[in-house]
Amino acid sequence: MKKFKPTKNQTDYTNIHWCPVINCVLEFKGKILIVQRNKKLNFYPNYWNGISGFLDDKKSLIQKIKIEIKEELKIGAKDISSIELGKIFHEKAPKYNKTWIVHPVLVRVKNDKIKLDWEAQDFRWINIEEIKNYKLLPGFSSVIKEIKKNL
Repeated sequence: MKKFKPTKNQTDYTNIHWCPVINCVLEFKGKILIVQRNKKLNFYPNYWNGISGFLDDKKSLIQKIKIEIKEELKIGAKDISSIELGKIFHEKAPKYNKTWIVHPVLVRVKNDKIKLDWEAQDFRWINIEEIKNYKLLPGFSSVIKEIKKNL
C-alpha cells in the first residue's frame, strides 16, 4: 500500500486525533449496500461498512458524498435520487489514537449497478435486519441506527 500524500488544500489526518468523516449507506428498493474493506487498508481492514471518506478538503458535505460514491462505486450524481443527513456523533478508536467525527448519510440510488474500486474487496445488497450477521466497522451500527430513521 502506498503512503498517503495529500493534495493541495487537503488535510492529512494521519497524525491528528479528531477526524471528520462521512459514512454513506446506499439504499435501493428496500435493500442497503455494505462493502467489505480491503485487507490492505490502514484502518479496519476486512470490516464491513458503508462508503466512507475523510472530510479533508474545502468541498461541501454534499460534494464529498457524491465524490466518494463516484470514486468507490462508479455511481454518478445522475443516479442519486436523494441524500439525507443523519445526526453527527463521535466514535472513539483507541487502537488508532483517533476520535472519528462521523456524519451518517443515507443515499437513495436509482439502480444497484456498482463497480468497486480498490478500497473494497466485496459488497452485498442486504435487508437492514441482516446487518447483525457481519463483522461491522466500529460505529457502523450507530450509522445504521441513525439512517434507519429515514428508511
